Amino acid sequence: MRAALALLLLLLGAVHAEHRGRAYVRDKVCQEFRTLGKEDFRALTVVANSRKFSNATFEEITHLVREIVALAETCCADGADPSCYDAGSSALSAKSCGEGSSFPAHPGTAACCAQEGLEQKLCLAALRHPPQPLPRYLQPSDEELCQAFRQDPKDFADRFLHEYASSYGQAPLPLLLASTRTFLSMVSTCCISPAPTACFLKEKLERKTLSLLTLMSNRACSRFAAYGKDKFTASSLASLAQKVPGAAFEDLLPLAEDAAEVFAQCCDSLAEDCVRQKLSEHTARACGVLAVRDGRFAECCRGKDPPQDYFCITALPPAPAPALPAPQQPTDEQLCGEEGARHAKRYLFEVARRHPSVPDALLGKLYDASERARGECCPAQDPSACLGDKRRRMAEELPPVLQRASQLCGQYNELSFLDFKKRLRESLKQTMPKGSPELLGQLVEQRGDFASTCCPYNSPPLYCASKVISELGEACDGGSCLLG
Repeated sequence: MRAALALLLLLLGAVHAEHRGRAYVRDKVCQEFRTLGKEDFRALTVVANSRKFSNATFEEITHLVREIVALAETCCADGADPSCYDAGSSALSAKSCGEGSSFPAHPGTAACCAQEGLEQKLCLAALRHPPQPLPRYLQPSDEELCQAFRQDPKDFADRFLHEYASSYGQAPLPLLLASTRTFLSMVSTCCISPAPTACFLKEKLERKTLSLLTLMSNRACSRFAAYGKDKFTASSLASLAQKVPGAAFEDLLPLAEDAAEVFAQCCDSLAEDCVRQKLSEHTARACGVLAVRDGRFAECCRGKDPPQDYFCITALPPAPAPALPAPQQPTDEQLCGEEGARHAKRYLFEVARRHPSVPDALLGKLYDASERARGECCPAQDPSACLGDKRRRMAEELPPVLQRASQLCGQYNELSFLDFKKRLRESLKQTMPKGSPELLGQLVEQRGDFASTCCPYNSPPLYCASKVISELGEACDGGSCLLG
């Protein structure tokens, strides 16, 4: 596995390897091509390209994979010209730049194609589609899986690898490969079994932890890639504050920092057990601190499988808000001092524990506003005047947006989805008495989709960040909500 991962990095994005010399890349690729064999090489190339170009069609990925495999097969043959691989990879780059190319398109392709030679190849190798907001892979029924498998096992495997890898492309590559490999093994075993139903049940139970790790790490690494380590820490802190509002800031911040460190180490790691090992250690620390404070955490922590315990913790709904006075914003000296980032996180913690239903995307906007204020005002000639202006605007904008978010997501968390939409329609009728049934229906669907996607903690960060103000910020004046 580790050799295969090294190969994929070399073949598909090896900027550093290219700088070590063309012969190094060719020799390494050929060594692994011979070790893996053509079919495993091809399957791994499908996974890596589908992960890299997550919005590409299956046909586009197939074209690209066919070219990459043909290049390796031709240039790694005994007696092949030493310049074969370099010439072939240059030709592949030229094809990518050709008009009407059948390879995956990317907004940055034109800029890469304006370059020449090695620079063009390195630029193309660095291109990557943004991750899908939500995984689009839906596992068919066991009967449908077996029907497709029996019709064409190779096509079935390729399509699955493409759909799964493009949907869960932010998961660490070792997890993604292990998950796809065991899934295909399950299908090929159970579809020829005399008792397929029992076989699938057994195999799915054995894959449960691996499937959960892939799902959780895809979510967490998507958030980490979008937020960076500091904001990921703040997001984790806010989530814990909403689940355990009675816990102290000093207890929760180290756990949030620990979670950020897990994914900082593991999202891009090639170590096969990085996520499982580090997440197990983190779960043990979280359980040690929080199980004694909250019976729901204690229940999650009674399991014997740390990844499943962690999944249980992340799935916990927010707790009721405690009766607390309005939080005090940090002073100018606190925000601009050495501990400014810590004070900004403490304020986020205080807001989150008082508003447990407010979605992560809105709290993230609040944290961004705080960080922008620190960046703009602390170096200014008159930090107090600058921060005072920001503080006044925040005092005007924040309460109505928090109220709308708490109402919308609170109802979503408390009600069935059908009852939630009924309540939403009734509320819209009151606020828009002259609204047509068509308009009201459209708004109900729009806000229902927002709530179902963005109210849960594990919401797609970039998608929800772009939607949160448009859905919740009607009270903002002139679109300046949260100092944006």
